[in-house]
Amino acid sequence: MLLRFRDRGDVASSEITPKRAYLDRRRFIAAAAGLGVGSALAGLAKAAAPQATPAEGSGASSGTPRGLLSGAVKGPFGTDETPTPVEAATHYNNFYEFGTGKEDPAQLADSLKARPWSVTIDGLCAKPATLDVDEIIKANRLEERTYRMRCVEAWSMVIPWVGVPFADIVKRAEPLGSAKFVAMQTLLDPKQMPGQRRGVLDWPYKEGLRLDEAMHPLTLLAVGLYGEVLPNQNGAPIRLVTPWKYGFKGIKSIVRISFVEEMPATAWNLQAPYEYGFYANVNPDVDHPRWSQKRERRIGEFFRRETLPFNGYGEQVASLYSGMDLRKWF
Repeated sequence: MLLRFRDRGDVASSEITPKRAYLDRRRFIAAAAGLGVGSALAGLAKAAAPQATPAEGSGASSGTPRGLLSGAVKGPFGTDETPTPVEAATHYNNFYEFGTGKEDPAQLADSLKARPWSVTIDGLCAKPATLDVDEIIKANRLEERTYRMRCVEAWSMVIPWVGVPFADIVKRAEPLGSAKFVAMQTLLDPKQMPGQRRGVLDWPYKEGLRLDEAMHPLTLLAVGLYGEVLPNQNGAPIRLVTPWKYGFKGIKSIVRISFVEEMPATAWNLQAPYEYGFYANVNPDVDHPRWSQKRERRIGEFFRRETLPFNGYGEQVASLYSGMDLRKWF
């Protein structure tokens, strides 16, 4: 998904700061100076800090505490790896509805009104419904799961999500026997999502899963991260998380979930079908046509690391693709 990717190089370590630091830029810069790293680091800190200063202290995308998600329990799946600092996870994002730059979502996503928010569930199911996102949260168990996230651009993070198992939503809808896939759609509203005014993709953003992928225990509909309500730039108020797939499968700000019989069209597959397949499973043996997928840059680390098949979740999900040629069904 690098059609308009900026050649900015790796993220500087100064961009990855504790939350308390970016909430108080002056204190951060003063602290940096006090550590002897001087004006150079201060300059980098300025570049790394949220530039949309009017949002500081008032907006969901500024890093301001958004409210804790109470009642979440530790889920049965996850990793013990150290989470990526919240600064990077919330200020280094792909969310083309707000721009193609990594910092654009954090700067521009305050225009999104994440409450009230409803999700329509329809298609081949016995119990279609339109649900308020807070009703979804109240009616289902919230789980915290720390997952690895691997972007198709060959960088990665570790993020503690809070969400609802997608299987719970699917079971509630009672899909018919003819339903084979789940199609999802993002909000279409260029006033709230200014990136949709540009023809980068065929809006609205669309994604899909096979029904058994949606039902898999690892699949989560996230409504929060780091124990707090999901910030706008990360896909508020509800987004998909499938940790064994490349990050672009994680459709954000979902407004519709439809059960369908045929494999649904997806945004990046429509844009560049020879580069972005429907399945998008993390696979170091299948390179992107323009770069290798064998290694990745974990945000916050100096050296690159080996990419693992299915992003390290092969034991849990490889059986879903038994007998499939994953070079063809990439």
